[in-house]
Amino acid sequence: MRDWAVKRRERTKHLIELGGLVIKAGLVDLIDDDRATLYGAFLDLADRLRGDERASALTLWKRKGKRVFEAEQKTRE
Repeated sequence: MRDWAVKRRERTKHLIELGGLVIKAGLVDLIDDDRATLYGAFLDLADRLRGDERASALTLWKRKGKRVFEAEQKTRE
């Protein structure tokens, strides 16, 4: 397989996984699949990550995400 095709497949897989997280977080249902609202929320997140609260926000979000991933893993076992 050509290098560009491999990279395209990797990118597609990555985008699908990110979209899955948006759905898994319940955002699609909470905003009635309003993509402008979702995009605005992402832009707000990006602004926060460019600001002074970057480190604390990343720590909080990572901790919360890991906790939920671990809880979901336990329910599957």
